[in-house]
Amino acid sequence: MTTHPQDLEVHLPDRPGALADLGQALGHVGVSLEGGGVFTRDGQAVAHYLVDNGSLALRAVTKAGLGVATVRDVVMTRLNQETPGQLGALARLLGDAAVNVLVQYSDHAGHLVLIVAEEQVQTCRDVVVRWENRCP
Repeated sequence: MTTHPQDLEVHLPDRPGALADLGQALGHVGVSLEGGGVFTRDGQAVAHYLVDNGSLALRAVTKAGLGVATVRDVVMTRLNQETPGQLGALARLLGDAAVNVLVQYSDHAGHLVLIVAEEQVQTCRDVVVRWENRCP
């Protein structure tokens, strides 16, 4: 994975095999999924996956006609899994900085992946750096 992974969001069609089509389209162009998942609400499936080549992933999904797709920069950090309340504490700092977390998931290595509006990415990164500097 590159040093700047991105989130690939795809609004999948509501039909059996759509997830397989997504996985195959990405696999055919050599894009590996580094974390994420598919979440369904009110009949709409939305996939969020961490990818190492967002532009290539977006082209593959668009070519396959799988639905509306977006690539976004992410902010990543690590929580101390031995300490309860880590997510709440970090989320409180983000909220106090007026950062609205749109999507949160983990990558395969256990890093917290945060997706925020483009105009909030730098503020989110600043909060995460302060968080990492104060936590052992």
